[in-house]
Amino acid sequence: MAEPTYRFFDVHVLRTHRLSRSLLRVVLGGPGLETVVSGGRDQRLKLFLPQEGQEEPVLPDVLDTGWYARWRGLDPAVRGIMRTYTVRDVRRDPGELDIDFALHGDLGPASRWAAAAAPGDRAALLAPVVTDNGGVDFRPPEGTDWVLLCADETAVPAVAAILEWLPAGTPVRAWISVAGEADRIALPTKCEAEVSWVTRPSPVAAAVEAAAFPAGRPYAWLAGESALVREVRRHLVGPRAFPRASVTFTGYWRAGASEDALLEESA
Repeated sequence: MAEPTYRFFDVHVLRTHRLSRSLLRVVLGGPGLETVVSGGRDQRLKLFLPQEGQEEPVLPDVLDTGWYARWRGLDPAVRGIMRTYTVRDVRRDPGELDIDFALHGDLGPASRWAAAAAPGDRAALLAPVVTDNGGVDFRPPEGTDWVLLCADETAVPAVAAILEWLPAGTPVRAWISVAGEADRIALPTKCEAEVSWVTRPSPVAAAVEAAAFPAGRPYAWLAGESALVREVRRHLVGPRAFPRASVTFTGYWRAGASEDALLEESA
């Protein structure tokens, strides 16, 4: 039997740190976290949070490859709240894992939990334990000459990790949609990166459309609100003639719909 690429971990909050007005880092600890292995870039994991009034998230009794069907079979009002997040950093000795939360104004269950998180608060993770784990979407093809990134604040953690991961000197053009100046963060990188922060209501798609692109073979990674992602992708594969295989796009969320509603739609 093949070794699992992801495993469940019981975790608790160690500390929190405000990165910007809309971005909060939660540092998690727990037994076995030193075995978590991130593939870097936009590496994702599953976070399970307790329902209101619970001390820890309710998960299926058996956490094997059939966990998802068992989780869906639990009462939605009781089962742990599942959300997908980027692994911002993972450390050993001691084992710690960072998740950066975008605190939306709607204060959904994950935002509420993160905003109130205090040392000792409990959660659970389904996290990778091998580097090549299928949870990384940012994969520039061989021969890529330059990289285009487009995101909103929910994808800033992934953008930051991508910029750290890319080889020194890689030409990068990035556009990030945020509510205001207070939502910007530093994005350290060894790339030749030009980062444009686009303050709403100015549309990020218009900024991309007006830009001059570098010469050479591009690779684009788009993430954030679904409508933003669709609009930018339409421009890239249309007027800009990007090969469709050179555009990776992910709707992290959709305006007016919770992740629970989107899960039900995809069931």
